[in-house]
Amino acid sequence: MKKNHALAYFLEDLWTRGFKLSDEDVRFIYFGKNSANASEWKTIIAVKITLKFQQAFDPSFFISVLEHIAKPHINSKRQAYRSIEERVSSSKLPLN
Repeated sequence: MKKNHALAYFLEDLWTRGFKLSDEDVRFIYFGKNSANASEWKTIIAVKITLKFQQAFDPSFFISVLEHIAKPHINSKRQAYRSIEERVSSSKLPLN
């Protein structure tokens, strides 16, 4: 799998597993990735976290997560997940 297509493969895998994102949701995910200047792996984590907490795709929650983990000091998946855990536990991330 090419790194520059990881997000597309991830979204396709969600589709094959029965989680059907709308075309609008997919466009918003790419819009968020570009506007936050986030890498693909950070965007994938933001989608996973959004689906886990919201049980559906919530654009505002997704953007909140993505902007939080798109910061340059977060360099690994472990750091991204730890940062989200800390933010949730301190109630800075809305859980709707």
